[in-house]
Formats: sequence, structure tokens, C-alpha cells
Amino acid sequence: MSSTYAVVNPATEQVVAEVEMADLARTDAAVEAAAAAAPAWRAVPPGERARLLRRFATLVEEATDELAELEVRNSGHTVGNARWEAGNVRDLLNYYSATPERLSGKQIPVAGGIDVTFHEPLGVVGIIVPWNFPMPIAAWGFAPALAAGNTVVLKPAELTPLTAIRLAELGREAGLAEGVFTVLPGEGPVVGDRFVTHPLVRKVCFTGSTAVGKRVLAGCAEQVKRCTLELGGKSANIVFADADLARAAASAPSAVFDNAGQDCCARSRLLVQESVLEEFLERLQTAVEAMVVADPAREDAEMGPLISARQRSRVQGYLDEVDVAFAGSAPDGPGFWVPPSVVLATGTDQRIWCEEVFGPVVAVLPFADEAEAVALANDSDYGLSGSIFTNDLGRALRVSRAVEAGNLSVNSHSSVRYWTPFGGYKQSGLGRELGPDAPHAFTEEKNVFFSDAS
Repeated sequence: MSSTYAVVNPATEQVVAEVEMADLARTDAAVEAAAAAAPAWRAVPPGERARLLRRFATLVEEATDELAELEVRNSGHTVGNARWEAGNVRDLLNYYSATPERLSGKQIPVAGGIDVTFHEPLGVVGIIVPWNFPMPIAAWGFAPALAAGNTVVLKPAELTPLTAIRLAELGREAGLAEGVFTVLPGEGPVVGDRFVTHPLVRKVCFTGSTAVGKRVLAGCAEQVKRCTLELGGKSANIVFADADLARAAASAPSAVFDNAGQDCCARSRLLVQESVLEEFLERLQTAVEAMVVADPAREDAEMGPLISARQRSRVQGYLDEVDVAFAGSAPDGPGFWVPPSVVLATGTDQRIWCEEVFGPVVAVLPFADEAEAVALANDSDYGLSGSIFTNDLGRALRVSRAVEAGNLSVNSHSSVRYWTPFGGYKQSGLGRELGPDAPHAFTEEKNVFFSDAS
């Protein structure tokens, strides 16, 4: 028997939709339909597959405002961010629409004949999407997977299914055949687990917590199934004394408070060289207190609410353990609000320093020199992203090579671009997404030798 899930607007706590949740039978039927559709989709000529993906991108662009409005109500994202996120889906589809006509193999010199390689689609790809960035992370998986000739079954998070459902509708309108791209709202232990155990699903892409990612990886190992994991983070923002302190302090809030801190790339550990700590904190306080935390539908909103009452309680639990040095504002009344908060850490063993809070909280710790900065940055189970602020080019090169993280920025906080690879070290994940090589991760490389012997 199917059940429904009440989708709640995080800014108002009002139900905005009732979504039917897939059961095991419906999940199996969707996977089987995707497997049945795979041969025909694989056989679509490269130019035609590229045209369909570009058509899909055009429909997403035309629906930007609709998708953004859905995301504001569904996820509490600011309307500016939500429009960017819809645009990111469009850009990913356009970028990977070039793949079908360029997914070429190699001719390798051999004796006695000719040797060639082919990149062939895996078949059915299962994609499990988190609630923090429902649109972009969905497209990180389905755009290159579809471009490489696979069919896709996608499970959005229970909390945030609305934009994924609409994207699947737009895909059908663009001309994707039934079974090529299917969205299945449902619970993780039902739909997500079945992607892992179903033998017709040849690869699983999971974005979410490290704890769940480990279970996904263990499950995929039973069938030696391919798996890409994008997991947690506790990224460091390192500010050296020679940096442009005004620029570093002004940009630090957005690096951790964007999406209310619900970002695995959030620079939630702020390391500041001790000789400039006092000046930096004064500048940081001004920037934090100036943030516009408001109804995410407002054009001037810079930060919205947390996703749920449960997440708000979790984040508040971390704050209750420490003294908050200073904080911004947050609306009164309904909504899952926590103000952007700055904590002065007293050591690296504090939970707020070493655990992923996933909320608008940054912990600050001073360091003495370059060696200590690197040691503190690397003292984590995670290694996803990070930032380095310095005007010394040699230091920027040394520290960026020494910090154990997959995505680093120097004098900025930009680390996710669809045309460059993204992924983490250590327990932040396995494999890479995005960039020019992403479609290869959705293919098998086949080697064929043709003998010239008569």
C-alpha cells in the first residue's frame, strides 16, 4: 500500500504538497522499465541524443521561475539562490549535451593488427539526492549519465521532492522516452536501499551523510556495483596575516552561512593567524550582523531557514554546548530559523569544531604559523573543500598542495563549477563528479583487438 508524505515550507511550517511515496513494488517496476528502455536509449544516434538534452535544457530555462518558486517553498532556499540552481541544471544539460558526439575511444598501437577502445553505457543508474541542494545535485548525476547513454532512476530526499518531480516532467516534454529518466519519491530504506540491492541497477550515485554513505558502499560491494559517494565535510577557511583582511572577513559569512550552512562545502572551521585575530573578528562581526536573514521569497534575502524542526533542534544542540561570541539576526514567528552564529573554539576536541553541524555556525581558532595552519586543517576525518587567504603566491601554492581536500580556493570560496571535477578526500567521498571526465564514470571501457592475420 502506497503512502504519502507532507512537504512542509521551512519558512512558514505550512504543508505545501502531499507526495505519494513509492513502495518496493513500484521501485522494482521503475527499475525494470528503465532496464527495458536502456537498449533503445543507448541506440539513439549521438547527434539526436545531444539534441534531446539541449531541448531538455531549453525547457528548464523556460521554467526557471517556476522551479525557483518551488524550491523556495520546498527547501527554504533564497529566491536568488533558487534561480541560480535552476540555471545550473540548464547549464549541466547543455554542457553534457556535447558528450554523445565526443565520447570517443582510442586507437592503441599494437603488433599484428589494430586495437581500439569503446566507452559503453552501464545500463541503469540509480541516483540518491539529498535535501540540501535538490536541483543541482540531481543534475550532477542525471545529466552526464543520460549523456553517456544510460537510463536513470532518481530518488529525491523525502523532504524536498518537488523540483525533481517537475524536472522529470520536463524531460518527458523534451522527448525522453518513458523509462529513460524516472523520479521516484520514497523513503531511503525502501527506494534507496533497493537501488543498492537491485541487480539491474549497475551504478549508484549517493550524496548525503558519511554514515549512510558507508552503508551504501557496503551494499554495493555485495554485487561489486559501481558507486560514487559525495559525503560530509568540515572544511577549513585559512586566513593568513598577509591576506586582504577586509576581503577575507567580508566573504567569510557567505562561505559558511549560504543555504543556512546546510552545505557539505561550508567553511565551518575558520582558522585565523593569531597576530590578526582581533582585527579579523571585528570585521567579521560587522559582516555577520549585516546579513539579511529573512523570508527566502524576498529578493534581498541572503539566508533562509533550516530545512526542518529536527534540523533546527540538532543545530541548536551544538550551540547550547558553547558560548556564542556574536550572531546575526533571525525572524521571529513560524519557520525553522537559527541566526548565523560565530563561536570561538577552545580546542580541537569540541564537537562544534570537529563534527559537521550542517547549520549556520562557524567555529574560529587561531594558529601561529603555516605549519600549524596546515596541521589544524588536516586534523579531520573529512577533506572536501576549503579556502586559503594570502597574498603570498608561494604560500598559496605550498598550502594548497599540503591541505588534504579535493576542492580548494585561494582568495575566494568558489570550489564547485560544473566544468571542473568535484569530490573529496578521506571520508568526504569516493570518486569525482562534474567536469569533462564525468561521463566516463558512467561507462565501461571495452578493449577490442582486430588481428590482421588472414
